[in-house]
Amino acid sequence: MEPAPSARRERILIILHQAHSTPGRIGLRLEQRGYELDVRRPALGDDLPSSMAEHAGAVVFGGPMSANDPHPWIRREVDFVGMVMAADKPLLGVCLGAQLMAVQLGARVARHGEGLSEIGYYPVRPTPSAEGVLPWPSHVYHWHSEGFDLPTGAELLACGDVFPNQAFRHGRCAYGIQFHPEVTHEMMCRWTIRGAEKLGLPGAQPGEAHLEGWSRYDPAICRWLTGFLDLWLERGRDTAPAPCLAARA
Repeated sequence: MEPAPSARRERILIILHQAHSTPGRIGLRLEQRGYELDVRRPALGDDLPSSMAEHAGAVVFGGPMSANDPHPWIRREVDFVGMVMAADKPLLGVCLGAQLMAVQLGARVARHGEGLSEIGYYPVRPTPSAEGVLPWPSHVYHWHSEGFDLPTGAELLACGDVFPNQAFRHGRCAYGIQFHPEVTHEMMCRWTIRGAEKLGLPGAQPGEAHLEGWSRYDPAICRWLTGFLDLWLERGRDTAPAPCLAARA
């Protein structure tokens, strides 16, 4: 008898915005949990699915462009995240991805009023509703010059000093985060080399502070990411109402 075919793994749609971009630690941890990654780059011409019937969830990552740019593919991504939220499938927006979610939900995305950027490690504080669910890191890694207003109907999960809105949830399992927990040491080195001119922007940290921050803060970020992904995926499987980040049963 021929062996029974192996069950097809569930797929997570991954949206990246540059040819050299990777999903970093988020992609690795999803693969470790048994998911297949379906990587698309709409900015380079890749199509997006018209439904989530073939995917268990989606992650939209960051990029150097703005959610306010007039590119047709930006509009397609804004429409796409709206479709994922309407389908009630797990959605995670990282940096630009969170800003695209905010635009879809009618919120403003804009530069800091004083022209500041967050490039490096900056403090983050969970709100009371999120504080007791996961052990949040004291600092997270950033690379952005724009931020989002909190969308109407969304719940603020974390705050910062420079850009006040750092994480939100909308609906049952759609999350937007302004920071980059996916960044590996290799990715950080590549970003600080290829984007060295950004390190001179107002508010940005010098390259050595990035490396020092990695040693100091990355272990806590790794622990947070592991717990967050588990809870995010649980929310996607659970049809019952759950608080904030969905405490484990």
